[in-house]
Amino acid sequence: MAQEIERKYTVKDESYRRMATASSVIRQAYLPAGNDMTVRLRRKDDRCILTIKGRSTDNGVSRFEWEKEITAAELDELMTLACPGSVDKTRYYVDYASHRFEVDEFHGDNEGLVICEVELGHPDEAVELPPFIDTEVTGDARYYNSYLNRHPFSTWGT
Repeated sequence: MAQEIERKYTVKDESYRRMATASSVIRQAYLPAGNDMTVRLRRKDDRCILTIKGRSTDNGVSRFEWEKEITAAELDELMTLACPGSVDKTRYYVDYASHRFEVDEFHGDNEGLVICEVELGHPDEAVELPPFIDTEVTGDARYYNSYLNRHPFSTWGT
């Protein structure tokens, strides 16, 4: 089984934009699922991907992840079953100190939120953080995209 191991951080400035080597436009939605699992439908540039994620470990660093590329027609068909809403973002890729950092700049109802993730080879892997990193939020479920789909960042203050 594939295991996703990552740490997640808030971002304090926009320096990631000039450090980025590439970017992608992403729109994703979620199918109803239970048992702390998520089933994500994603269009990333020209690719369509179905992802199933399992329950996170207690510290939020690791969880099961399975992905399969699907056709645009399959994505469109599955989208008719999706929960209301979507998560729209631009992802910036920053290579820094032997790691690739993915900075998500959210749009729509999540406008104003910027989160950075870094995937690791093992949970205790040391990682040098780029200067735009602010606070670690690994394991804080509010920063999961599936949570943001149901509880957009724009509603957090209310």
